Amino acid sequence: MTDENSRYVRTPIAEEANSDRRTTFEQVLLPYSLEDAVLEAQRCIQCGMPYCVQACPIDQDCRGYIALIAQRRFDDAATLTLQDNPLSTVLCKSCYHYCEEDCIMGERGVPIAIRHLKRAAVEFGRSDQLYVPSAPRHQRVAIVGSGPAGLMAAWELGLRGYSVTVYEAESFLGGQIATIPKYHQGDDDLALDLARFGRLDITFINGKRAGVDFTPESLLKGGYLAVFVAIGAWDPRALGIPGEELPGVFSALPFLLAVNQGPEGFFGRKGRKVIVIGGGDVGMDAARSSLRLSRKGDVTVVYRRTKEDMPAGEEEKTGGAEEGINFLFQRAPVKIVGRGHVEGVVVQRTEPGPPDPKGKATVVNVPGTEETLPCDTVIIAAGETADVSRLSPELNFKFSSQGWPEGRREGWMTDIEGVFACGGKSVVYAMAAGTAGAIAIDAYIQKKSGRPPTPRADAFGRAKVQKLPEGYGGPTWHL
Repeated sequence: MTDENSRYVRTPIAEEANSDRRTTFEQVLLPYSLEDAVLEAQRCIQCGMPYCVQACPIDQDCRGYIALIAQRRFDDAATLTLQDNPLSTVLCKSCYHYCEEDCIMGERGVPIAIRHLKRAAVEFGRSDQLYVPSAPRHQRVAIVGSGPAGLMAAWELGLRGYSVTVYEAESFLGGQIATIPKYHQGDDDLALDLARFGRLDITFINGKRAGVDFTPESLLKGGYLAVFVAIGAWDPRALGIPGEELPGVFSALPFLLAVNQGPEGFFGRKGRKVIVIGGGDVGMDAARSSLRLSRKGDVTVVYRRTKEDMPAGEEEKTGGAEEGINFLFQRAPVKIVGRGHVEGVVVQRTEPGPPDPKGKATVVNVPGTEETLPCDTVIIAAGETADVSRLSPELNFKFSSQGWPEGRREGWMTDIEGVFACGGKSVVYAMAAGTAGAIAIDAYIQKKSGRPPTPRADAFGRAKVQKLPEGYGGPTWHL
């Protein structure tokens, strides 16, 4: 770097043109060239205190792989990335990059493109390596759900030598990874990650639903020493307003899954004027996908709070705005109307109300401010919850604010001994939950055998034991 100020300017990330993005599901962000990746990595000042690592829910040593890319050591960068992150191919395109939010370069300029450099590591480096398990323990653990929490727990336990069986209700693996739009990541990204699991003693069984084909208790009786429930939150939360049952009303997650499985003709002759209710990342994915399906139709996101309160990430909001998504803030839906099919949404203006018990401002509707927004399609993105109706109430789950079930006891154990449960608010947070669950399960099993917990060995069978990078002072994130 000859100009010190250039350190604070990000090497540009190429994007598909807005006009092309509106009609195709091709990936929006294009990869760095090898030379651009090296140039961007060389901006990193290699902080003594790695704030980026501390912000990562899985403690990914991003400072380390950035330093290796800066030295053109892409094979080593790929190995360092993969040794802590078995879903690197997925995360290098879809992670919310919490690490970049804490990058010190953002204080005077633009943070290092950490997520995009992860992509460079796995695309230019040798990323087809196989994980190496420790000596077989001949101890069985069952995992319910193959989303990011379940996959991470399986990986952690598989590396420790456990025999792991993952039960998945659907015909595919990945859980909500399968709902990530294709303009973010490719069809084969998860398959590339799972291919590295090949030597681990992990068996995937699809089409088996908890509470129907088995229960956690039956798995324990069948010889599994522990069960990890990682079913996530899939059931859409209803708005509780008239008209939600009308044809043309969709829930966001099932909509996104259906689009990924075959977007052509999804809307049929409808879907030219779409309203998405909800301002989170799922809502934005639904809106941006709708725009592509509608072939430059009209898509509006309706959100009951202000623009500043909108919880979706900046990348989603900016991308949606660039593509032509409309936004209507401080509006709350009160009714969906139509004769035999959706024809409109009645909304009211909102204003801030008194704070709730946690101090957050509530939102109240303003009477007499009703207006009808014409549309032929409505997508509801009001959050999800987990369906545990078929599972024993003796598990006594507690539920996170975003709907996934958790155990109430130490180490996420439920009230049934040997059954654990937890989840996370995004792919990488769910992975962190999977790690926490796996560590708790290992400690539980080893304690029963009179042995201490097992540290995770090197993922590729090398002699050294994994350790956190020098300068690490503890995580800044919380599950």
